[in-house]
Amino acid sequence: MTVFEELKARGLLAQLTDEEEIKELINTGKATFYIGFDPTADSLHVGHFMALCLMKRLQMAGNKPIALIGGGTAMIGDPSGRTDMRTMMTKETIAHNVECFKEQMSKFIDFSEGKAMLVNNADWLLDLNYVDVLREVGAHFSVNRMLTAECYKQRMEKGLSFLEFNYMIMQSYDFYQLFQKYGCNMQFGGDDQWSNMLGGTELIRRKLGKDAYAMTITLLLNSEGKKMGKTQKGAVWLDPNKTTPFEFYQYWRNVADADVLKCLRMLTFLPLEQIEEMDSWEGSQLNQAKEILAYELTNLVHGKEEAEKAQESARALFAGGNAAEMPTYELKESDFMDGKIDILGVLAASGLTASRSEARRAVEQGGVTVDNEKVTDIKTVYTPEAFIGDGIVVKRGKKNFKRIIM
Repeated sequence: MTVFEELKARGLLAQLTDEEEIKELINTGKATFYIGFDPTADSLHVGHFMALCLMKRLQMAGNKPIALIGGGTAMIGDPSGRTDMRTMMTKETIAHNVECFKEQMSKFIDFSEGKAMLVNNADWLLDLNYVDVLREVGAHFSVNRMLTAECYKQRMEKGLSFLEFNYMIMQSYDFYQLFQKYGCNMQFGGDDQWSNMLGGTELIRRKLGKDAYAMTITLLLNSEGKKMGKTQKGAVWLDPNKTTPFEFYQYWRNVADADVLKCLRMLTFLPLEQIEEMDSWEGSQLNQAKEILAYELTNLVHGKEEAEKAQESARALFAGGNAAEMPTYELKESDFMDGKIDILGVLAASGLTASRSEARRAVEQGGVTVDNEKVTDIKTVYTPEAFIGDGIVVKRGKKNFKRIIM
């Protein structure tokens, strides 16, 4: 199986321009390709995972990735998939986020001499003269065509700022600059980026003629990949200080049954033959597949030692034992009243529920266990001695749990 065929088999490719040329470049290791990351936070999250794994996969096949940090475009904000305008960030915040991205990307991509590049579009966007942009770039874009792009259509009813309207032009200009400066002949992006990427390909060909050949590919389900990065409680980050390795492991351990094989194909480096063998797995075997997924991805992001610790802790949790690496809350003396704390207080203080009333509903609905024993009485109380040593493991539902100590 060629590299290109494997990308298709793993479900990573959706729309392409110039498929035969793309196939030839990728299979022969002659692609210099880029993927952009806007530094809107101080950490990458699992929604970026597909892009990072793709870059690693193509680099292993001899192709050269360019990780483009959007220090310039982040000052405008991508309207794709949004219902309102992004909060404007300061230059200092963007610069800090850029440095955080660089460190995290190095775990996936080999940036040693000649193997990959990491560049920041602030280096060319922030020094642009507006009139020059209008003349040199704007002349090649049709407003009528831009307004048909999905990223703009979604925002027209609620209001699209002129600031955001320029995002497509800036992203297209990025590809033009990368093509000129570094010989970048290919760009990858999410399915929600298709219009922006086509703009870059067309800009290169219009400005430099037919001899300038650039190509675009979108990642299948990348907009879904972005959703992967969010849970009801917020984002799942790659920074261990924001999402612990155990929490990261548990996120993947708890994916829906229907998504397990899809995630294994797209995100892990396990052979496709091994993954296809799991296609007939059911019941407890599916849980084993989830364990494999969680271990492989935790190993990729946090290393083998943290992956093994997270796996051991998760197994201890499901077996009803105490797990040292699971999320922990340490009770304070102020959490107790007359030397006792009830189950509602434990749930609310630890953050497993937002309030005592929410805790009451969770207990009454049978969704709370302590050390694997269901708690049905809202008046259940505990003394400080219960939380000494390993403490107790409190679960709310199947996926929310904490070790409570003192």
